[in-house]
Amino acid sequence: MIDDLAQAAADRGLWVATAESLTSGLLASRVGAGSGASEWFAGGVVAYRTEVKENLLGLTPGTDPCSAACAEQLATGVRDLMDADLAVSTTGVGGPDPEDGHEPGTVFIGWATRESAGHRALQLEGGPEAVLEATVDAALSQLLAQIDAD
Repeated sequence: MIDDLAQAAADRGLWVATAESLTSGLLASRVGAGSGASEWFAGGVVAYRTEVKENLLGLTPGTDPCSAACAEQLATGVRDLMDADLAVSTTGVGGPDPEDGHEPGTVFIGWATRESAGHRALQLEGGPEAVLEATVDAALSQLLAQIDAD
């Protein structure tokens, strides 16, 4: 999938960025390993603390960190910060225990282009490692879908 993403972004001359909470850099690592990444990957931000999300990525104070609103704001914030054409974000609960009233595997993928933003809500199964891998796969799929929709 990363090969398809790399080709699509390069072919369209797009800059891609990532914002991660749940996946703590796993997504950026996967994106950065794509062919010719220096020509299409603007960079990524890993933001666990709510204050970092607010101060660096523009998350509205009081926003639930495990929500669609958070995912969209993180994606928009990193797109603006990196002056990218397209961004994706990951937030949620990896598990194994519930967090702030959210069940393990509750995940939100956010995306933002220069014109719009959106999200996908997921309920993933498995332990923390499986949730993180599935989240990265979903984020990569979302990036590719947004490029194809353009």
